[in-house]
Amino acid sequence: MKMKIPTIDFSEVNGDKRARALSVLHDACLNWGFFMIKNHGIEEAVLEKVKLLVNTHYDETMKDKFYDSEMAKNLGKIPLSDVDWESMFFISHKPTSNISRFPNISDHLCKAMEEEYIPQLVMIAEKLAELMCENLGLQKTHIKQLFNGTKGPSVGTKVAKYPECPRPELVRGLREHTDAGGIILLLQDDKVPGLEFQKDGEWFKIPPSKNNAIFVNIGDQIEVLTNGKYKSVLHRVLAEKEGSRLSIATFYNPASDAVISPAAEALYPGGYTFEDYLKFYNTTKFGDKEKRFGSMKNM
Repeated sequence: MKMKIPTIDFSEVNGDKRARALSVLHDACLNWGFFMIKNHGIEEAVLEKVKLLVNTHYDETMKDKFYDSEMAKNLGKIPLSDVDWESMFFISHKPTSNISRFPNISDHLCKAMEEEYIPQLVMIAEKLAELMCENLGLQKTHIKQLFNGTKGPSVGTKVAKYPECPRPELVRGLREHTDAGGIILLLQDDKVPGLEFQKDGEWFKIPPSKNNAIFVNIGDQIEVLTNGKYKSVLHRVLAEKEGSRLSIATFYNPASDAVISPAAEALYPGGYTFEDYLKFYNTTKFGDKEKRFGSMKNM
């Protein structure tokens, strides 16, 4: 399915064209659940450095281990419906960072992520949260304050490679799911495709990002706190026969003790901690989202 992805020009949000930028954002959140950001202000050199360092880390420390795994060796021999064709690790940034605990991660990658990339990405996420609140008629700090809990928001990055796959018809790169958290900002491959989002019951191909545009999608907690106006959307990654796809997805999420409730009357489950939601999500990630919300409401 081919359609033009909504694109927000971040250089317009504080200028004469602010109303247009807000309108595009509101439509994207209401009707798509995902969009692109261009002119976001992060220097291209920083983004290229992060991608280069992640690709180097994968090639040097992760690639051989992945292809030596039982899953990779048994592709085509055993059912693989409950696994994902991905090589990944997850870095926590806030409230505390754990990046230095990962083996074999270079000091250059640590510094690029923690000092140059993530602080700017958090600023973009918080600005998006403010703009969403403005579009919804809420206090501009509503989402930020709700997410803060007692420790500030949870921010983490899933660093993933979707390796070249000899039999892509047999396995997903990543199975269909919605994201548990809040605002997800993706720095992705500029050459290898594979990411797909569902819109109006059909799968929509997200092309590789050109000019280091940031791809954004909405998580379950934004859907809940907006009473379903802004919905999280099913997405997946297809395995590809040619090329290994890079994905650096940063999650701007509620603190573990943040109490999530809709901004208006409670049409959605509310009053739970994000930690409780995550525990339930981890066992139902690839199941039906509406059933998950229903179960949370009953709990």
